[in-house]
Amino acid sequence: MATVKVTDDSFETDVLKASTPVLVDFWAEWCGPCKQIGPALEQISDELAGKVVIAKVNIDDSPLVPSKLGVKGIPTLMLFRDGQMAAMKAGAMPKGKILEWLADSGVA
Repeated sequence: MATVKVTDDSFETDVLKASTPVLVDFWAEWCGPCKQIGPALEQISDELAGKVVIAKVNIDDSPLVPSKLGVKGIPTLMLFRDGQMAAMKAGAMPKGKILEWLADSGVA
């Protein structure tokens, strides 16, 4: 399962009303660290299909949601469960650390 593109308009439906946990990656095209973690997020999306949805919000195309959620820097990863933010991490990290964080958050 590939990552899902989410916009300001689709955030409520795709993330807040999702039946499974959603890991949202706030990123931008010009962000080097964002591009570094992109492939890891794609792999995690495949490995944890059915357990968590990996969603990507481009902050340049959809600035309202990141602003409302207080995203200060990118990449920022937010885990949503039952319409609420359950956990957040800022900055790039290796795939193993993302998986560890998800496991600590009760997902993986």
